[in-house]
Amino acid sequence: MADDKKLNRRDFIQNSMRTTLGIAVVGLGGLSMLRSKGENWVWQIDPFKCTWCGRCATSCVMTPSAVKCVNAYDLCGYCDLCTGYFKNGVKDLNTGAENLVCPTSAIVRKFIEEPYFQFDIVEKLCIGCGKCVKGCTQFGNGSFILQIRHDRCKNCNECAIARMCPSDAIKRVPANTPYMIKSDFIRK
Repeated sequence: MADDKKLNRRDFIQNSMRTTLGIAVVGLGGLSMLRSKGENWVWQIDPFKCTWCGRCATSCVMTPSAVKCVNAYDLCGYCDLCTGYFKNGVKDLNTGAENLVCPTSAIVRKFIEEPYFQFDIVEKLCIGCGKCVKGCTQFGNGSFILQIRHDRCKNCNECAIARMCPSDAIKRVPANTPYMIKSDFIRK
């Protein structure tokens, strides 16, 4: 009978170890599946809430800011007098710096055909100040918007710009749809 107890105890310990290892393997597998299926989140600016305060240029931990102006070409009127390009009230439409809204000349105006122009943003020059966005939205059709460029963003746990944003326009969005362009919302 003493031999049976030793055998049973040994079997019990072996079975317990196998069961514990099995539970651990299943648990680790389940945890890795949850992590692989879990969505990654990134910071982005809601173009409908943005008030073009200029804090994106100064509050970002990146220099220059990870926030850049984007032209939603679907909305752009390709205007001769673009209020995101020229300062309000300009009478002479020359491209001298004194007539332009952008302090870094990050907007390039290209002639298409009379009276249409295309406005492209040179992202390396853009500091995310929002002056062009303000002009385009207040006096134009709102095709210029600010967006956080994820190839430049550190994706901080607590975004410094989001903390400073007076209109609460910066929020977390799923990484599989990181950009919020006005034309995307208008079509839906």
